[in-house]
Amino acid sequence: MKKKTLARHTAALVACVGLGLASPALAQDKTVKIGVLNDMSSLYADIGGPNSVAAVKMAVDDSGLTKKGWKIDVVSGDHQNKPDIGVNIARQWLDSDKIDVIADTPNSGVALAVSNLVKEKNAVHLNSGAATADLTGKACTPNTVSFTYDTYMLANGTGKALTKAGGDSWFFLTADYAFGHALERDTAAVVTANGGKVLGGVKHPINTSDFSSFLLQAQASKAKVVGLANAGGDTTNAIKQAAEFGIVSGGQKLAALLLFINDVHSLGLKTAQGLTFTESFYWDMNDATRAWSKRFQAASPKGTMPSMTVAGVYAAVLHYLKTLDALGGNPHDGAKVVAKMKELPTDDPLFGKGPLRADGRRLIPAYLFEVKKPAESKYPWDYYKQIATISPDDAAKPLATSDCPLLKK
Repeated sequence: MKKKTLARHTAALVACVGLGLASPALAQDKTVKIGVLNDMSSLYADIGGPNSVAAVKMAVDDSGLTKKGWKIDVVSGDHQNKPDIGVNIARQWLDSDKIDVIADTPNSGVALAVSNLVKEKNAVHLNSGAATADLTGKACTPNTVSFTYDTYMLANGTGKALTKAGGDSWFFLTADYAFGHALERDTAAVVTANGGKVLGGVKHPINTSDFSSFLLQAQASKAKVVGLANAGGDTTNAIKQAAEFGIVSGGQKLAALLLFINDVHSLGLKTAQGLTFTESFYWDMNDATRAWSKRFQAASPKGTMPSMTVAGVYAAVLHYLKTLDALGGNPHDGAKVVAKMKELPTDDPLFGKGPLRADGRRLIPAYLFEVKKPAESKYPWDYYKQIATISPDDAAKPLATSDCPLLKK
């Protein structure tokens, strides 16, 4: 009997020692490594680039986790708008540097490739920059979320509004890669669903400097609306050259299907005035967005106001860090973290509240804006006037029609 009692006491002591060794290890597992992957030097650098890194660092500070003893590192990489380079950086981060989460990823081709790799490595992908709706559609994964916007939102904002306003014939100038293709596809579907017609289109290489031949084809089409299914420097170059060709003065409407405040700033109000477009964030929307944006401007390497995607990077990383806090530590299990992110209600000063759906799409309102005339602008960066609000349910593709594999039973 004494031997049995001694054995039990010995086993209990070993178990206690084991727990004593394990608990500090678990308690200390409050380290996070965030990789910001975007275009740091080319046509999308102004809408993300170093500004996205600044926004991520603000999210880290605002999360309060470092004050609770967490160690959070932020690194950045330039994918140069090339999927192979983006994937190589991401693979190095995930395999060697033990990065937990990859954020931003403007350029849909890069984002789709990185999303697949992140799933394979069971990390987390917080997309804000890439627009393709396929990331929460046919290419959705348990490890990727899209926080800010997508091509479905843009199409159902700008495309629907202009078609209903009489722009019932369209010609597309489309960036020749995944993002442009998805944006033209989704907008064309909305145009035809609302009684319009697509008269044609032309694909152009990404980072194009000369739009002459493309604009001549658009002009010759006699379409009422010339849809620019591109972004960043491609959009601003097309708009500038369209003015030189007299596209608008000749009676055609120019639709910038994806326009950022940085683009308007670059173009100037004289050139950009009257452009209609859709975004889910504007710095001057309310007191909360103004307060945050002025903080951001002070932290911005370029001293600019935040773009929609930069705001989305902040919101996504903030929710991710709140989720790790709720989990009590970093499990280094991407699918588990994303599942918990979908359980917890999202709430931030930039977009407010909005659920994160099963397909990874955050439900938030979108807004139809028009660029102000120079005389209407009263202070720096006072560029937009709101035309309409698009409800969260209308801004995102209905789950009933989604082809996301996660939704199949």
